[in-house]
Amino acid sequence: MGSRGRKTPFHNSTIRQNQRIKLLLVDDEREFLKVLSNRLRKRGIEVETASSGAKAIQSLRRVDFDIAVVDLKMEDMGGIEVLQIFKKMAPEMPIIILTGHGSEQALQEGMTSGAYDYLMKPCDIEDLLAKVRDAADVDDP
Repeated sequence: MGSRGRKTPFHNSTIRQNQRIKLLLVDDEREFLKVLSNRLRKRGIEVETASSGAKAIQSLRRVDFDIAVVDLKMEDMGGIEVLQIFKKMAPEMPIIILTGHGSEQALQEGMTSGAYDYLMKPCDIEDLLAKVRDAADVDDP
């Protein structure tokens, strides 16, 4: 489980404690998407899901998210491509990459393309929450 622990300037770095983090979760594995989004919601995160890169881009056009968590390998569009498009649409939004494939080259490309951090799948929910809160600059409850 990699961690860069790097802070980036972020437009919502003043998310107030009583405000929920708005997270866009992107993964083409629908069951994983459903389980992870439910677990995040139970922990106070406002989650919108997208089961493809194209749907994720549509969601980002409609909603200002605080953070995105994007799967690296998807059928329609790779996570790196989604990351690069997101960085053009919302340059300040932190993006965490999830990968079950462990390609060091792809992860390195993601980090150099502006990913905030990454986690290997399956990831521990507490590790993901810590990275989400860190990226959104919100203290643990």
